[in-house]
Amino acid sequence: MKDILTRLFNHEELTSEETKEILLNITWEKYPEAQIAALLTAFQMRTITVDELIGFREALMETRIPIDFSPYRPIDIVGTGGDGKNTFNISTCACFVVAGAGYKVAKHGNYGATSISGASNVIEQHGIRFTNNPDKLKRSMEECNIAYLHAQLFNPAMKFVGPVRKALGVRTLFNLLGPLVNPSKPAYQLLGVADLAQMRLYTNIFYKLGIDFAVVNSLDSYDEISLTDEFKVMTRNYERIYCPQDLGFSEIRPEELFGGTSKEDAARIFDNILHNCATPSQTQCVIVNAAFAIQVMEPEKNIEECIAIAHESLVSGQALKALKRFIEINR
Repeated sequence: MKDILTRLFNHEELTSEETKEILLNITWEKYPEAQIAALLTAFQMRTITVDELIGFREALMETRIPIDFSPYRPIDIVGTGGDGKNTFNISTCACFVVAGAGYKVAKHGNYGATSISGASNVIEQHGIRFTNNPDKLKRSMEECNIAYLHAQLFNPAMKFVGPVRKALGVRTLFNLLGPLVNPSKPAYQLLGVADLAQMRLYTNIFYKLGIDFAVVNSLDSYDEISLTDEFKVMTRNYERIYCPQDLGFSEIRPEELFGGTSKEDAARIFDNILHNCATPSQTQCVIVNAAFAIQVMEPEKNIEECIAIAHESLVSGQALKALKRFIEINR
């Protein structure tokens, strides 16, 4: 590791084979936490390359506990995290809206590293017991259209870097890796990124991996469609910048997306949205993210049609029904 760190401090790039070996060594606990922290810090000082990130991903996918959802062709909706905005759990809410609309969702997530409540925090607040049991996960997928994959049960290396990430308290390369290592290898992905450089990085990676995708970024640096500013969407089929008003939404003030000061606050906002009694701003933000996820799976539909589908899932109670059945199955 000393040699690797020296090269990184000298601004050298690593090959995918080298980064794969580094992460395998982390999984095998060959490095002390101080060296892992230095590694993560070094990668924050410059832009990671496509090959470096693919190498890290290959290591995690090689050591993961796999789950086969290929017959369902699900989508994952996720942000890279680390944007420092402390929003409520927008992506996780959107997952249940999409599931309520009848689409299959394989949500991969973890505890919050740089925010009050990550996906696993808000799911756990509902009494969910995380599992990697394939029969239980497939039952969840079949009966409520969504299965939740808690990263630490599937990606051993994530567990070893968890304390370091928490101690650093800033975005690291693992925020970049998290969206790429869903152990079920979903057919589709909606990914939110915090800046346009990451958008290009992931677009290139998704092309290489053969995943149908949409990468989204709010131009004021939210890693999701926040409706607080213009936002950009890149897919296999188009690249476009939208204003919220283009889609019939009002522009949202940043404070309206605040996730609260506790995990309990975050869970309360989450429940209010799925019970369709949240603020208009919270509801619109979830609907627009769900809509672009639906369009990834049904690219022949225009975005207005997809917004209508997402809206109907929420206001009809189908999204809430999916959540309630999910809780029954996974307690």
